[in-house]
Amino acid sequence: MRIPVPTGAQAIRWSTVLAVATVAAVAGWVSYDHCLAVVRSHGEAGPVARLYPATVDGLIFAASMVLLDSARRKVPAPALARWLLAAGIAATLTVNVLSGVRYHFLGAVVAAWPALALVGSYELLMALVRGSAARPVPAVVQASQPAPADVPEAVRLAHLAAQAAGEPVSQRQLAERFGVSRRQVSQALAHLNGHAPAEPMVG
Repeated sequence: MRIPVPTGAQAIRWSTVLAVATVAAVAGWVSYDHCLAVVRSHGEAGPVARLYPATVDGLIFAASMVLLDSARRKVPAPALARWLLAAGIAATLTVNVLSGVRYHFLGAVVAAWPALALVGSYELLMALVRGSAARPVPAVVQASQPAPADVPEAVRLAHLAAQAAGEPVSQRQLAERFGVSRRQVSQALAHLNGHAPAEPMVG
């Protein structure tokens, strides 16, 4: 069994995802703690106080996911999602500033930083996902449509060329480009790994 080796582009992408996720996790925990302190100091207690901060960062998550879904489907994003994302960002910044304002200006700045880091990290992660979803098929896959009998070989060549360029394409992208099913693409690529003999593609 051959173990796939990550390409340079994949290594960069996944290391970036790991770094962003780590920063987001730490900043999210600190932001939650700040928000909880503010909520408790303004009259809430018990389970309500512990759950309240989730409504702030949860709103950011929900609005961002709607924007991400719109980007993946290539449709205009709802205006409400943009407004709610802005409201969530404003809310998390406000509660973090309030948690540090008793220590004057520098205290407010220090307290606000985790909120900025959380929002920034989350939006960077969404940008990576959106970029991956919208990543164009390499030019080698956009060659002229081959004759039906040449499709398996064209699929294999496109797959190899994309890997060599450090921009591997999915079976779905190959299937859409060459007008065949994903099962047919899988059959064509299986020959490269020695799993099956090369066979003509049939519809």
